[in-house]
Amino acid sequence: MKQPRAWQRMLSGRRLDLLDPTPMDIEIEDIAHGLAFVARWNGQTVGDWPYSVAEHSLLVEEIFRMQNPSAPVKWQMAALLHDAPEYVIGDMISPVKAAVGASYGELDARLTAAIHIRFGVPAQIPATVKKKIKAADKVSAWLEATRIAGFTEAEATKLFGKIDPVYAEKLDIHLRPPVEVRKDFTARHAELLAALK
Repeated sequence: MKQPRAWQRMLSGRRLDLLDPTPMDIEIEDIAHGLAFVARWNGQTVGDWPYSVAEHSLLVEEIFRMQNPSAPVKWQMAALLHDAPEYVIGDMISPVKAAVGASYGELDARLTAAIHIRFGVPAQIPATVKKKIKAADKVSAWLEATRIAGFTEAEATKLFGKIDPVYAEKLDIHLRPPVEVRKDFTARHAELLAALK
């Protein structure tokens, strides 16, 4: 019986095997392009442009730096890339992830490890760092939920936790054309990569 195709051709020309990804098949341009075109909240947001995973990733990395000003560059990079696998597997909302089960998490973990290795981040990051990135992710989710996804503050707080009001005052949600977000994501990645060396 013929095995189903488990690879995707990237715009860079790379052929990424989703079940056995290798760092050599990963390019930041592919990640930035894919994430700039993947909508958060299944596209159920206000505005003329979808709120992309690339834009979300930039915000999470900014929040992570605000919360952890002395964090090493490699962990800033991990924050920027925290949703990078979604460039090929899409952004599933939490209820769908729960329904799909462990197989989604395993696929995500394999892709994350390959992406991390490709860009100088340990394949597995410490649980303490993961927790800090998740904390930044929750602040971002709260801001997105209340500003563009139609949630009340009470609903968002119940789902994502109470946030420090300073984040609500200092941070904005940007809705922009994918080409602009792609450019900014790639530029931020390049800054971090240069600082890693």
